[in-house]
Amino acid sequence: MLLLALDTATPAVTVALHDGTDVIASSSQVDARRHGELLLPAVDRVLAEAGLKLDAVTAVVVGTGPGPYTGLRVGLMTADTFGLALGVPVHGLCTLDGLAYAADIEKVPFVVATDARRKEVYWATYADSRTRLTGPAVDRPADIAEQVAGLPAVGAGALLYPDTFPVAREPEHVSAAALAALAAERLAAGEELPEPRPLYLRRPDAQVPKNYKVVTPK
Repeated sequence: MLLLALDTATPAVTVALHDGTDVIASSSQVDARRHGELLLPAVDRVLAEAGLKLDAVTAVVVGTGPGPYTGLRVGLMTADTFGLALGVPVHGLCTLDGLAYAADIEKVPFVVATDARRKEVYWATYADSRTRLTGPAVDRPADIAEQVAGLPAVGAGALLYPDTFPVAREPEHVSAAALAALAAERLAAGEELPEPRPLYLRRPDAQVPKNYKVVTPK
């Protein structure tokens, strides 16, 4: 097994390789405006670090968000392209699940929250690092304060709004290494991973104008 994992649902452009036992190479760069520019060089970098070629990959794992439309689709389209080119399966995993797995919190309910912009967060609650209880959803922090009161929290959204998430900690962004490890664990257990379908949760900022100006020839 050689899993290629990638995620562009947060400001982190993150890629990793997992051989079914361990992460053998990984790369993460934080730049919210350069997902498309940074992703493919990161793939090349982790393959070179592992001393492997792309055709050694047996499956692709991609973070499905939730996340902003523009960044999220870069990872999803790249994963689909690799899957088609290599003839290998493409699996999806919720980006928040990857953050929860990396947090490594056991036996204590907690929250994962990422920055959704517009003064909102993408969030979900977990029973432990592998078990999601609710979500994902998108809300203003103040609107969910009662639901998350007293719970530890991880992610950039939690760190950004300390009034709602006073017990916040890292990791700030998802890592493909965590996604790959979680996917490998679930596949080894015989679980079927979700399809790589995006979790946008809201409409993109760019909209087609509803009313076009009528222009008549002179």
